[in-house]
Amino acid sequence: MGYKNLKVSIIGIGRVGLPLALFLENLGCKVVGIDKDSEILRDVRKKKMSFDEPGCAALLKKTKMTISPSIQSGVRGSDYIIITVGTPLYNHIESDLSYIKSVCTDLCGSLKGGQTIILRSTVAPGTTSYLKNFVEDNTSLKIGKNFGLAFCPERLAENQAIEELGLLPQIIGTEDNFSKNMTNKLFNLFGVELLFTNYLSAELIKLFNNVHRFTDFAVANQFSVIAEKYNQNIYEIINMANKNYPRGHIPSPGLTAGTCLRKDFGLLNESSSAPDLFLSAWKINEHMPFHLVNSAKKYTKIRGKTIAVLGYGFKKNSDDIRDSLVPKLLRYIEREVPKKVLLCEPNIPKKNIEGFKNTDLNSCLKKADIIFIAINHDAFNKETILGKIKKNAWCVDLWNVLGQKQLVLRYN
Repeated sequence: MGYKNLKVSIIGIGRVGLPLALFLENLGCKVVGIDKDSEILRDVRKKKMSFDEPGCAALLKKTKMTISPSIQSGVRGSDYIIITVGTPLYNHIESDLSYIKSVCTDLCGSLKGGQTIILRSTVAPGTTSYLKNFVEDNTSLKIGKNFGLAFCPERLAENQAIEELGLLPQIIGTEDNFSKNMTNKLFNLFGVELLFTNYLSAELIKLFNNVHRFTDFAVANQFSVIAEKYNQNIYEIINMANKNYPRGHIPSPGLTAGTCLRKDFGLLNESSSAPDLFLSAWKINEHMPFHLVNSAKKYTKIRGKTIAVLGYGFKKNSDDIRDSLVPKLLRYIEREVPKKVLLCEPNIPKKNIEGFKNTDLNSCLKKADIIFIAINHDAFNKETILGKIKKNAWCVDLWNVLGQKQLVLRYN
């Protein structure tokens, strides 16, 4: 098995799995992409990207990877099986292992000696050990003797996946030499630093990275609420607190969510019997849509007005709407019984998004009595907004996109 002839099966070829598949194929691996979603398979067969990820479209055009809806046939003869399926939370801060269990159940009838499973999904502590026990109890294989298992978390930023796969250190969690050697052989192709540890530490590294960011943003959001309470300008405060000060680093306030940040606190918090810092951070970030609507109401009524909401993706310049806080903002706005709600999301080509017509920016600005800049996309800036807003319209600008350093301002 030469370095450039490794066969890799990737289970789940969405936003995490597809960039990885294309990256590995570009390094010379033979790749099989496995997914049960027929639309995903159709798009990959047509060499069409269903989401925006720089660098992927060019790689997809020349791909020769095999595509399969079947785990059993898709992993046959593979050296490595990489799992990238979703790991959501149930409604009450409980990790949902159903996707992992389903994959394991399908895998167990097809696994052969010499193969290595690499779990890459973000998971609750102890999930890799669960996978180990599941495989050993349902097959004749033994991890470390004739089979490999590793947890190697995906730690990429959307819109930077291909770049960061060849740049960031790779965390490799293994607990036996066979697994370590097999995983080392694959990740050596990446040309990046490899950091070896055990299952649990590798799982915690990913969660700590995400929850640390989530908590940082919660602190900024709480500062924003406190500053408003005292009628002080949060934007000037943060600017001066950070300026030429080596221990500042306070981020800007904003809607903080997404499939990682919004749920990952719960993967840690579910094992706690009492409220903690992470639960408080979640509550603060979840409060921000309500806070924005309540702040606008201090200046003007929403009832009977035309409202424009700019942005729907979960973060800047993203077309990913999963776990975005904008739907929550829209629901709070609708509770105030506005005349009409307009939505503008320039990163999504669809005409309708979750029941809202995707309206062009200029139309929104001309018609709206109140504008909520929900996400700080590059398309929303002084040049594209100021001067085009309806006279006497109000604007709620948590991100300070307009540079006016006011959460709620009126355009005259």
